[in-house]
Amino acid sequence: MTSTSDGAAGLSGRVVALMALSCALAVSTIYYHQPLLPLIASSFGVPSTQASLIATLTQLGYAIGLLLIVPLADRQQPRKLASLAVAANAFALLACAAAPSFALLCIASFAVGVTAITAQIIIPTVSGLAPPALRGRTAGILLGGLSAGLLLARTASGFVGAATGWRTVFLAAALVDLGLWAIVARKLPAVSTPTSLGYGALLRSLGRLVREERVLRISAATAFMMFAAFSALWATLAALLAQPPYGFGPAAIGAFGLVALLGIAASPRIGALADRLDARALLLARALALALGFAFIAAGGRGLGWLIAGMVLLDFGNRTGLVANQTRVYALRPEARSRLNTVFMGAYFLGGSAGAALGAYGAHRAGWAGLAATGALLALAAAAINMLSLRAARAAVVDGTS
Repeated sequence: MTSTSDGAAGLSGRVVALMALSCALAVSTIYYHQPLLPLIASSFGVPSTQASLIATLTQLGYAIGLLLIVPLADRQQPRKLASLAVAANAFALLACAAAPSFALLCIASFAVGVTAITAQIIIPTVSGLAPPALRGRTAGILLGGLSAGLLLARTASGFVGAATGWRTVFLAAALVDLGLWAIVARKLPAVSTPTSLGYGALLRSLGRLVREERVLRISAATAFMMFAAFSALWATLAALLAQPPYGFGPAAIGAFGLVALLGIAASPRIGALADRLDARALLLARALALALGFAFIAAGGRGLGWLIAGMVLLDFGNRTGLVANQTRVYALRPEARSRLNTVFMGAYFLGGSAGAALGAYGAHRAGWAGLAATGALLALAAAAINMLSLRAARAAVVDGTS
């Protein structure tokens, strides 16, 4: 096994690029279903709003996979753990493709979420090998890969699903996992495992980290609200766009994923800003961008221009907050980086699951306006948490100097 220092020496730009690609392929599996929800609902004869349960369960499964699997990367070789996760994910995708009922598809989708955590093994491993001055930029590149995965999933699955059916999308995703497995098994840098704690002790240590690290608590809370707001849109977008006045099909709905292109291009720059600027200022900017984005989303039923402008703001806000939070969380305890990531990203995707459910409820009650009200409230809650943390930090400085 190589040491961390050896891994750092081998962290070339090519390796970072391959790992960004791996992040894209890994995370895409939890988003392929989003443009397909109306098709899935129709094939099983369930209401389109009920099909959003698939999105909720997939995000919930992802959060549970983060809690139960990712901490092992502090104890076992990340390369081996990630390879096993990819293999299990491929089997879960095949189960989705073959699901004979909506209930079994929900169960298989949950399994997809649980096993789709490879990117959350890669990101702390590779970011930890980067020099401190470049850690934010490296994280930004890897998160750009995550965003590319969202784009791949939402756009490609819409077109493929419209042409060949939703089951073909899941079958193709399982085949993509074979390529991902080959990359991860050969190219993910080997690093020394920093702890010999048993599995139970690893899980118990998560609670200790939450108690002892105030920055982790604040980051996790804002991440929960941030991704809840973002997921409220994407879990309900397909159902709303399939209805009047738009009546779009899966291919047109999938094309809305192209909005993420601007954010993908900006990810390394956002990461560089996180290296230089105060993370709390970036988080406040993110929360305000999310709230403003939902003001535009409220008018989404009256014109695509409003909707697209809102989606751009939501993508910027979500991306900025994620990079800023992850950069400061990874700096807390190098020996516990995977467990810190578990707490942070677990909160993030629990928020995604909650946001998907709340967004579906808001959209069912009041359409675009209901969705926008739900998302705006979640974004403002994130801003409030951030402002309270600023006040507490300033009070601590005053107390420390008095």
